[in-house]
Formats: sequence, structure tokens, C-alpha cells
Amino acid sequence: MTTPFGRRVGAVLSRRVVGRYVVLGIGDPGVVVEPGQFYMLAAVTGWGGGAGERPYLPRAISVLHARNGEVGFLLEDVGPGTQRLCELGLGEEVYLVGPLGNGFTPPLAGREAILVGGGVGIPPLAMFQERWGGQALLGFRTAQHAQAASVFADPEIATDDGFAGHHGHVTDLLDDFLEHGEDVAVFACGPPAMLKAVQSRAARHRIPAQLALEAPMACGYGACFGCVVETVDGYKRVCVDGPVFDAAVLV
Repeated sequence: MTTPFGRRVGAVLSRRVVGRYVVLGIGDPGVVVEPGQFYMLAAVTGWGGGAGERPYLPRAISVLHARNGEVGFLLEDVGPGTQRLCELGLGEEVYLVGPLGNGFTPPLAGREAILVGGGVGIPPLAMFQERWGGQALLGFRTAQHAQAASVFADPEIATDDGFAGHHGHVTDLLDDFLEHGEDVAVFACGPPAMLKAVQSRAARHRIPAQLALEAPMACGYGACFGCVVETVDGYKRVCVDGPVFDAAVLV
């Protein structure tokens, strides 16, 4: 689809706390979003810090859902920009640029989708499951973080602290599926170490995999070249050539 031109303003229509995360629903009627796409978000007010309240750059945030004129985002307070977004209340306004990037391609007929997510990387997989189904395998740091799994249907969970689900890495759960299933395809989003582990497993088992990469972005539309990643075809920009890549092309 064609992304609406320019930056626009949307109001916060819904807000709820899910464990260590905040889910914001922001009004943006008329857009069509594909699982794996993202927005660049910035609060209209209170968006800056330091000397002279210098404005922050917008933050690249994956879409959790898009329905009834509302686009949803799962946010974690990990810095000044995400802290301000997490503080937003009902009716407050947000600058929107999106949806941006290339999303997931659904699995071929006959293949079961295995969705592997880590932490704040789970939103595009929730939207994928809502659209196309699939078995979700989710990894979190703590049981409190793992409450975000509630946005999925029948997920399997792994936690670092062992207080929810499997005590260990989410790739432990993936290993079980890959050892006993042949007609599967893997779709993953999460931190780089997790994606590297998923990539190596997919290659070893010779199954298709698509990875949604996380990368710092200044613009979101290819102008700054701040989010390049190495592929077998040279360097690509995560924001416009991705964020979803076939695992086999990533170096």
C-alpha cells in the first residue's frame, strides 16, 4: 500500500498497562497496515530534553494491531523518548509517520507458521497471528514482562527468571518444534542475538525463515542511512528494504 504522505497527528484513543509494557491505541483512520510494518512516533508536546529542551528524534515502533481506525503499539520505557510515549494519556496527540517498511509474507499453503518473539519485538507477530494464524513462542526477561503474551492466542512462553513458562531461552522452545516438524516456516522478531540464533537453526533444518530486524532509525524512510544491515547483495536499509528480510540473505 502507499503510505500517506507527510507527518500527521493522531490522538491517543486507548491506553492500558500490560505487565512492564504500555499498549497505546492511536487514531489513524483509513490506513492499511501489514504485519511487520512500523511507524515513527513522537509526542506533540513534551518531546525534548537537555539544554533548551532540544527535540528528540522520533521513535520507530512496530504495529501491534490496526482496526476500527485505531493503530496499536506496545511500548516499554527504556529511555527518554519511550518514557514520554508511555506517559501519554487519553486525548494527547502524537505525530505519526507510517506505516513504513515491508512486512511479512504469509507462509506457503501447507506450512505451519512458527512465530518466535522476544520482548518488545512481539507486536508484529501478534498482528501476524491475528491475520494468518500460527503458533507463538515468546521469550521475556521476567514473569512481569511475560504478561504481554496475553495479546496472543495459546502462546508458549520462556523467561530468563523462570517464574513463567520455560526457564531458559525461547530458542529452546523452537528447537522442540524443529526437531518434530518438517512443514513449518519461522517468522521472528526480537533482539539481534535471538534473531541470529533463529537464523542458524532455520539454516540447519533447511526451513524458510523471515526475520523482522530492530534497528535505531533517525528518519524511517531511507534518507539517513543510519539503519543499514549487511546482506549477500550488499548493504540494505532496514527501514525501506526491510524491516523483514529472508533469513538466508542476512550476513
